[in-house]
Amino acid sequence: MTKTPAPRPAFMSGYTPAPDRYDRMVYRRCGRSGLKLPAISLGLWHNFGEDTAHDVKRQMCRTAFDLGITHFDLANNYGPPAGSAETAFGEILRNDFAGLRDELIVSNKAGYDMWPGPYGEWGSRKYLIASCDQSLERCGLDYFDIFYSHRFDPETPLEETMGALDHIVRSGRALYVGISSYNSQRTREAVAILKELGTPCLIHQPSYNLLNRWVETDGLLDTLDDLGVGSIAFTPLAQGILTKKYLGGVPEGSRAAQDKSLSPEMLTDSALASVRALNDIAEARGQTLAQMALAWVLRGGRVTSALIGASKPSQIEDCAGAVANLDFTEDELAEIERHASEEDINLWARSSEME
Repeated sequence: MTKTPAPRPAFMSGYTPAPDRYDRMVYRRCGRSGLKLPAISLGLWHNFGEDTAHDVKRQMCRTAFDLGITHFDLANNYGPPAGSAETAFGEILRNDFAGLRDELIVSNKAGYDMWPGPYGEWGSRKYLIASCDQSLERCGLDYFDIFYSHRFDPETPLEETMGALDHIVRSGRALYVGISSYNSQRTREAVAILKELGTPCLIHQPSYNLLNRWVETDGLLDTLDDLGVGSIAFTPLAQGILTKKYLGGVPEGSRAAQDKSLSPEMLTDSALASVRALNDIAEARGQTLAQMALAWVLRGGRVTSALIGASKPSQIEDCAGAVANLDFTEDELAEIERHASEEDINLWARSSEME
């Protein structure tokens, strides 16, 4: 029986979390750690910059938390402009989630271009520690729960990058560390270094969805199982392709229409044919396509959490509904396999940065 959350203190203004929030979500242990993550986490990659009204951001975060989504994922370059998602979330932490810090998992990442000159990106000790400090200030936090190396740096010794993550934990800037978009080989090397330093790698954040399955062919999922490292899949809905959004064309204001992280060229006839067939399977299961796509990523418990993005609260409600049915029959999986073909929509994961 889930314990009923304590009443909200009187000093918190404007928002009272749903009292049954922890009964509405599934929580999974992250690797061999003591930390549990919600099966669905909310990423602030898009729609948390200055191009989105702040009230929309507040409503999305409130909706997520009411549904038991306790994990909010950031990176230093989220916006636009870079850093603005952190600033916006910091305001939400102060004004909407005041007094709730110990019920939240806040993660952050550094690795992409943030400021001019040779010290503003990649994986050097100087960049990672400086970036972490800047991100903490923008968020108004004393520490992050998880801090990631956002991408593998082919020109910096891995010992230096992992050493910086170790220092970030030992200095109190973060509780746990992780890596993102590292291939299987680099993951083994990074985890071994962190283990030797005494700061275990908690989690890996790769891209993974029905149309982007490199983590299977690369052997990354097997590697994470072997090493006892948790995982959180980003782009589990393939930037919205694995919803009904694009089946009738490209809607105004969508990611494809704005050519943000999803180019209209990715919406090929082959991809859309696969999506239509997958949508039929989802309807037969009594789920939306988004819910089935998330359940598929989470199937069997190999992936700890699926990291969604959203532009409105209703999308978060739909995605959170995936936890009502995370099981598949063998026939369903076989039918999905017929249509879940690899498409050219991978984001960063197989770039030269992973080599």
